[in-house]
Amino acid sequence: MAAHGQPDVGKEVLSALDKAKTQGYHFKSIIIAGMGFFTDAYDLFSISTVAKLLGRLYYYDPALKKPGTLPPNVAAAVNGVALCGTLAGQLFFGWAGDKFGRKKVYGITLILMIFASIASGLSFGSSATGVMTTLCFFRFWLGFGIGGDYPLSATIMSEYSNTKTRGAFVGAVFAMQGMGILSAAAVAIILSSIFDAAFSRPAFNVDPIRSTPPQADYVWRLLFMFGALPAAATYYYRIRMPETARYTALIAKDTEKAARDMEKVLHVHFDAEKQTQVTDKKSAQAEYGLFSAEFARRHGTHLVGCCVTWFMLDVAFYSQNLFQKDIFSAVGWIPSAKKMSALEEVFRIGRAQALVALVSTVPGYWVTVALVDTIGRFIIQLQGFFFMTLFMFVLTFDYYNLRGQPCPTDSSKFCGGNHLAFISIYALTFFFANFGPNSTTFIIPAELFPARLRSTCHGISAAAGKAGAIVGAFGFLYASQSAHEGKQDHGYPTGIGIKRSLLLLAITNCVGFFFTFLVPETKGKSLEDLSVVQNGMVVETGVHEELSQNPSSAYSQLIRFQEICKPETSDPSNNMDVSNWRTLGASRRSGGSFRKLSNRSF
Repeated sequence: MAAHGQPDVGKEVLSALDKAKTQGYHFKSIIIAGMGFFTDAYDLFSISTVAKLLGRLYYYDPALKKPGTLPPNVAAAVNGVALCGTLAGQLFFGWAGDKFGRKKVYGITLILMIFASIASGLSFGSSATGVMTTLCFFRFWLGFGIGGDYPLSATIMSEYSNTKTRGAFVGAVFAMQGMGILSAAAVAIILSSIFDAAFSRPAFNVDPIRSTPPQADYVWRLLFMFGALPAAATYYYRIRMPETARYTALIAKDTEKAARDMEKVLHVHFDAEKQTQVTDKKSAQAEYGLFSAEFARRHGTHLVGCCVTWFMLDVAFYSQNLFQKDIFSAVGWIPSAKKMSALEEVFRIGRAQALVALVSTVPGYWVTVALVDTIGRFIIQLQGFFFMTLFMFVLTFDYYNLRGQPCPTDSSKFCGGNHLAFISIYALTFFFANFGPNSTTFIIPAELFPARLRSTCHGISAAAGKAGAIVGAFGFLYASQSAHEGKQDHGYPTGIGIKRSLLLLAITNCVGFFFTFLVPETKGKSLEDLSVVQNGMVVETGVHEELSQNPSSAYSQLIRFQEICKPETSDPSNNMDVSNWRTLGASRRSGGSFRKLSNRSF
């Protein structure tokens, strides 16, 4: 018997996928898909390590007597344009993955990332505006390729995985993002150290002109171009990956090919000729579309939950990641720009970001991988939002005690605070973001929706997240400026300050906590079971099918009774008219035997 609205096709293949032992191919797939996410994170977050260097190189004004900084509109564009491209790529490739197949468009995303990474490092122009314009152009297309990797990698890994370890496998792909963030900081440290050793310069307050050597221009270019290497290294293996069996069997309706493909990778044998579609009957519900009332009834609240939680998460997560350097400077963990040379500033920013990534960001990802199939996605996401909210509130309400007050002898430094405690609490928000919603918002949409809409819905959810990232990138840039006139960065209006900005992020995390209740637990259920939802609740169709095949079970007779009671009672195939239905109901209310009546009726 087919599941509710789910064509009964290639059951042996799908069952083998759900029950397959963990094999070498699973780990190979994690590396192939994960290298895309390594590149994603590396390219998106490397900009934060060299944004101040770009300001020194291209926007220094001697009249201001302080290091150059990117003008507000340029800083917003450089930080946000890749996110805009990512949003567009998530929507386009999410749709394309369902329309044309996951494999057919998977390699295109990597080509875009390789090309745009190299081109970003070769940005050109006869003026600062020209260089920044071409940089933004190439970073948009970089983001477009990155965006495509979200729905495609998640869907492919989800559809390859077995039920028992699916969350860990999808989470491991996403965990490569942490390695990308760490690597971006590490490469910035290495490059700045090499160039500083070769072209050592004094601090800005000693010699403003010589503090920024012309050779520093190569640092940010090489940093961006390095992002192409891991993507290029896995391109060959990515294009040789077979199409997922679920797409081939459930969408392309070619179960023989699905069986042959899975034989190659799972080392199991199927009788391919018998892997035919058992039933060709397709109800209207089986083919409901994304904008249909049926989709809204089955998955509407789930899509809203996935979108809102990812949006709220990324407002906070990207704000914190992209502007760590500003927060580190605000609490005095990094010296003021005047007291450093350009290359020393890159080194110190990279070192600070690497330390935070090493002790909190990266471990958070892998703790999720270890526990997601044990305690479940829902609990991990809920506790992650809870602790992110808690720690942000602590930083907000104890901000001045932790940061300290401006020192009487040097107003650029802070005295009497506890910088170690501040950075530790701040780092914990990264840990619980990754051992929390940053991982689970990626995993859940790849499991929850039907195969023919899975990539599209994941792309929509991810795009909602990137909309939040754009809000965070642009909003925090302005909001974090000092509320006191004259103390903000050059060219910026007054903002609300770091303290109030952290309060807004705490509120954002709190909203994400409550919207998590719209998302069901997906642990331990097959993808086909999860795609069938009744009244907002997940129906375990595998259990339904197994029980209903036993005609003597009470469950089977209840299902048969429900089928009789459909409005189409005049259909002769039911062998029971409305009067029999009423008689059956009356007899049941009067205490008659349900089993006896059921046996007599069929």
